[in-house]
Amino acid sequence: MGKLQEFCITFTNNKVVYSPGESISGTVKITTGTSLPFKAIKVNCVGSCGVSTKMNDMSWMVEEQYVSSMLSVADKGNLAAGEHNFPFQFLIPAHAPTSYEGPFGKILYRIRAVIDTPRFSKDYKTQKPFYLLNHLNLNEVPDIEQPSCAVTSKKFTYLLVRTGTLLLKAHSDLRGYTPGQIIKLSAEIHNKSGKHTGCVLASLIQKVTYRTKRPLCDLRTIAEVEGAGVKAGSHAEWREQIIVPPLPQSGLAGCSLIDIDYFIQVSLKSPDTVVTLPIYIGNVAVNLTQPPLPNPLQHAAPVPAMTSPGTGPVVPSAPPAEEDLGREQGAGGLTSEEIPTKSHSQQDPSGQAVTLSPSAFSHSPGQADPRSNPAQPVEGAAPLFCVSTGATIPFFTENSASPVPTTCPLILPPEYSSWEYPHEPPPTYEESCSSNNSSFNTSLT
Repeated sequence: MGKLQEFCITFTNNKVVYSPGESISGTVKITTGTSLPFKAIKVNCVGSCGVSTKMNDMSWMVEEQYVSSMLSVADKGNLAAGEHNFPFQFLIPAHAPTSYEGPFGKILYRIRAVIDTPRFSKDYKTQKPFYLLNHLNLNEVPDIEQPSCAVTSKKFTYLLVRTGTLLLKAHSDLRGYTPGQIIKLSAEIHNKSGKHTGCVLASLIQKVTYRTKRPLCDLRTIAEVEGAGVKAGSHAEWREQIIVPPLPQSGLAGCSLIDIDYFIQVSLKSPDTVVTLPIYIGNVAVNLTQPPLPNPLQHAAPVPAMTSPGTGPVVPSAPPAEEDLGREQGAGGLTSEEIPTKSHSQQDPSGQAVTLSPSAFSHSPGQADPRSNPAQPVEGAAPLFCVSTGATIPFFTENSASPVPTTCPLILPPEYSSWEYPHEPPPTYEESCSSNNSSFNTSLT
């Protein structure tokens, strides 16, 4: 087997997820069959971000470094035959950003070890990655507990001579969420025309900006739910919910090359009408100690309380039971009705909602357990849904010594390996409001 039989790195307690400001420690293990001369044995801790304009290209156009520390664990000498262990320890900087892997850029951290051998001899190298989670506390974001709301109106022509007006309102219950939480979405549509509308569509969208000389904007639909259209002359309401899957936090604090934004887009296919609701994804949930605000939608019925994570199944597509809204009259004398949901990307093909195992929600070291009443894990049941270190793969379970990937394909975070070149993003909430302000004022008069 040669002189070197084993050369590996292990972390203390097999810990692989760390937070900024923590110390990372471990051991370099070397096993030799015969005596091995060396000039030095060095261990490096490195962490950096790189961005390219080509997909999955590791030849970075722009790069920034967060940590680069070197420790010499042994000076010139000979390693006798047998097993040798060399401990190491590094301090992770407090400003280091969360690990991330995307199609045009990555934030990577690793420990490297090198056996520097005498001249003309082969140097030996090994490395092991670790993952960083820089927590984003949503409670530090201003007005995070407020609903995210948007409204727009659309004047359109049909049958060449007739005109119609459509008013679209949408809101989410909060402005910020953590993985595993439920986005409660409500929409209200006033169809003041004699033409039926197309289907209504709500999407949770991730926007990643890679900053090079010519910034790239990468869009990805995380989850999508479709509702039926609205009949001519009707006032309709739609209430849905989306489970937030494992996603990297908004912003990626500490990184100046990659920026992440999230928004909910509610749109009608015909006439073409869109509103955008900006939201935040973080790691520490919003602390709702104040009583809930009144529902911005005048006729919207309350959304039923959801089962807390880990205590039972969560149903992605579950609007409240109808309360004879179809028999009421909406504003302006329009017929009021409830929009049924046609499809939801977080349901399996049989139409059944995805259920989460009791061990589905795990937490990283040092992070508070998100379960208020933890249930005992089902023995032998693989987790369907795990809180990750970011958009990186793998995703970790609470009691595993090594990374374990999630096994449910219905609620996985973005898979970037086959993602095509990005297109231009839709307008932001502010742009949407300003561009539709004039038409909205016209419809009110």
